[in-house]
Amino acid sequence: MIEFQIMDKSFFTGKKITLMGLGLLGRGVGDAKWLAEQGAILTITDLKSEKELATSIKKLTKFKNIKYVLGRHSEKDFISADLVIKSAGVPQDSKFLKVAQKNKVPIFMSTALFAKMVPEGVKIIGITGTRGKSTTTHLIYHLLKSAGKRVLLGGNVRGMSTLALLDKVQSGDHLVLELDSWQLQGFGDLKISPQVSVFTTFMPDHLNYYKGRMDKYFKDKANIYRWQKKNDLLIAGHEVAPLIKKNLYNFKGCLLVIKDKNIPKSERLIGKHNKLNIALAFAVGRKLGLSTSELKSSLKTFPGVSGRLEFLGEKRKIRFYNDTTATTPEATLSALKSFPKNKVILIAGGSDKGLDYKNLVKIIPRQVKSLIFLPGRATDKIISILPKKFNFFTSHNMAQAVKKAFSLAKPGDVILLSPAAASFGLFKNEFDRGDKFISDVERVK
Repeated sequence: MIEFQIMDKSFFTGKKITLMGLGLLGRGVGDAKWLAEQGAILTITDLKSEKELATSIKKLTKFKNIKYVLGRHSEKDFISADLVIKSAGVPQDSKFLKVAQKNKVPIFMSTALFAKMVPEGVKIIGITGTRGKSTTTHLIYHLLKSAGKRVLLGGNVRGMSTLALLDKVQSGDHLVLELDSWQLQGFGDLKISPQVSVFTTFMPDHLNYYKGRMDKYFKDKANIYRWQKKNDLLIAGHEVAPLIKKNLYNFKGCLLVIKDKNIPKSERLIGKHNKLNIALAFAVGRKLGLSTSELKSSLKTFPGVSGRLEFLGEKRKIRFYNDTTATTPEATLSALKSFPKNKVILIAGGSDKGLDYKNLVKIIPRQVKSLIFLPGRATDKIISILPKKFNFFTSHNMAQAVKKAFSLAKPGDVILLSPAAASFGLFKNEFDRGDKFISDVERVK
């Protein structure tokens, strides 16, 4: 990373910025909109086509200071830029990033850049983990907001530009950031970590991106604590703590290990895995001055998080749950264990991320009443190792899967979307998959 001094948001005015990756989740659009509003001269480049990105581009049509290079990247956009802002998931060995580095063009990621630019006196609380980070992030935000703290939510949040929070954040604020491994690459580049960091769990994920290397995946995650200073705090789940202790790097903060014992129940946060999420959020709350009574009271009003074991309602005494963000087998295992045996009609499958499904397949015959697959390579992988006597159904789309699940369900059953796989191919992203599930559930009678 090239040293680059950025004082405040006025820095972006007139700067030639290449935004590498627009995407469909809304974060890239929000960053582009904000940068354009600051007067930046933007080049947005994405390997997706104009047709694929139509919904995102439409939101930026009023800006005359944006140029698009779509369906490809061009080296000249990485040579002539004043800086490059890369999106999550861009390979670190990208030849275009190497071109920028060779030409001494600084490369940033938007959330890390924001964290570097916030005013003094802002308390950043960062949350990462293979599973649990979204629920823990939103719960921490809810606890602090309910207690009357000045608090902002950002990071890996659907439809939200963290850079745009520079218009709102001020000294004394609490900033709660959900951070995935890719966003934490940006923190590593800038050698910064949040003052309060939370590491929930660590399990196999994104191994297609990391080429099967769990150590590389963990190394990116470790940026959540690697650059912490003497008075900073790392709060870790008890299962990931031993791995952290083996990989402390130059960690200078204080480590607090949390277990999921003596945790109050929550109607919205079911399952054993959510007990740890609650425990971690409560630990943050206590460290920031909240009393136990405040924490318990606020937990009762927490609405849950969309797409994370989200209860959608009942039809004919059949309950529907949207767990579309379960993109790993371990996540689906946790979801299945949240319900009684042989009561779950599971909708699963999709695109493969290079993950191992053996443990999930061992549990499916004991936990699942019926299994309906969405198409994809992960589906093929699961089917290839399922016991031959276990019956399953395949579907071409979500509507077909929901209709079949409803036809199989009896009163007292649960229809659960928990794919254990990525969404690419059939859906725009995992949230689009969840949205399709919700709309199809609304249609069944």
